[in-house]
Amino acid sequence: MGCAPKELPPKSESRVEDAAEVEAVEDVVYLQEVKKDLKQGEIKEELEIYDLLNIPQNASYYADKIEDNKTIYDIQKKYDKNYFSIWNIEKPQEDLKSVMWPFASFKVNKSYGENLRLLEESFFHTMLENANFKAYGTVNKKAVTLKHSNMRAFPTIRPLLKDPSLAGEGFPFDYLQNSSIHANEPLFISHYSKDREWAFVFTGYASGWLKSNEFTVLKDEHTEKWQKAKKVYITVEDSPIYDTQGNFLFRSKVGMAFPLISEEKDTYTILAVSSFKNSKPLFLKSKIYKDIATKDLLLLNKNSLTSIVNEVSKTNYGWGGMYEQRDCSSMLRDMFTPFGIWLPRNSYQQSKIGKVISLENLSDDEKIDIIKEKAIPFETLLYKRGHVVLYVGTYNDEIVVFHNTWGIKTKNDKDEGRVIIGKPIFSSLRLGQYQENYDEEAEILKNLTSMNILTK
Repeated sequence: MGCAPKELPPKSESRVEDAAEVEAVEDVVYLQEVKKDLKQGEIKEELEIYDLLNIPQNASYYADKIEDNKTIYDIQKKYDKNYFSIWNIEKPQEDLKSVMWPFASFKVNKSYGENLRLLEESFFHTMLENANFKAYGTVNKKAVTLKHSNMRAFPTIRPLLKDPSLAGEGFPFDYLQNSSIHANEPLFISHYSKDREWAFVFTGYASGWLKSNEFTVLKDEHTEKWQKAKKVYITVEDSPIYDTQGNFLFRSKVGMAFPLISEEKDTYTILAVSSFKNSKPLFLKSKIYKDIATKDLLLLNKNSLTSIVNEVSKTNYGWGGMYEQRDCSSMLRDMFTPFGIWLPRNSYQQSKIGKVISLENLSDDEKIDIIKEKAIPFETLLYKRGHVVLYVGTYNDEIVVFHNTWGIKTKNDKDEGRVIIGKPIFSSLRLGQYQENYDEEAEILKNLTSMNILTK
């Protein structure tokens, strides 16, 4: 038989009245203790990285130096044409050989599975057989994604890793992760896999395999109306979006766009598709608050740039957009969407947009001089093979860039390593130069091959 401890005060009207309320109070105390423990257990490896300690990590520091820009550039007037390009073709624009590149790239004796053991030859035969490339370009239908989805290089959710014993390989670098795709993005369907679980699809920026239950086919009348409608661009991360009945649809991500139905004082009513019935899309209305979206293209000014950079900085590094995160190129692609600037998917293709200035065969000092002279903050990309960064200005006369990076390469004799960062940061072009065993040959500045001004 239990009883209250003697030190508890007697009940009164101003005190806890029943056991349920006691439990509620205890729950609050428990949650406070959990939060305290979590705070005490925070990981702080980033404090060891010089740039993250000594270079301002707030977007406003760099954006505040931008004049009150009221210009709409030509590139901002072409977003819809690129975004909807895939709905305005009748057949795949790429030849069969080019879309089959994964089967030529990934080799039996150099590819590992989720158990960190070499994938067997039968895996590749099964993938190729199911890919059904004999049917390439036979369906040719327009569609839209129903949710945030992963585009795969093979028709499977299983990963393909390179040697996990090597630094910068293994998890999370699943080479079958081609790209992520936002909910309600335009698609073009080439054909289905043999088992029809997958379809080979194109977006305006990538191609690969998507699960058949993650999209729905649209009629031409639907795609035509969708393209003509005014657009609403999401400007805030991770806000739940519901239909007008209160049913959850998806979470907001910068980079998403929806057709506008109507505008109210505090909200936009948008059109969304999140499911289908009897192979027909279910069109739904959703009301979203204006503080998470815009119907007008954002200007490249300090307020908008600060806000959007802060939002995309909330996600971690995600190879190919895995786990609904972003890598270097997908972060920039999403970041520029509310500004109406369309970017391709990978870093190399992004480096070709706008006015391109070669940096090849130049010394480090020559590169620095050209960047300082010609680069425009928040409008200029700097590219090295496999990585792209955004020039944002200078700090203490040193060039500063914004980028989403996995980490810093290190090298001790012949052994390579990584100092993992795994998130968007502001850094110099010599990120990691003060780290032990820093690999100078992997330095961003040393390996820059070009810069491109998006707005020119």
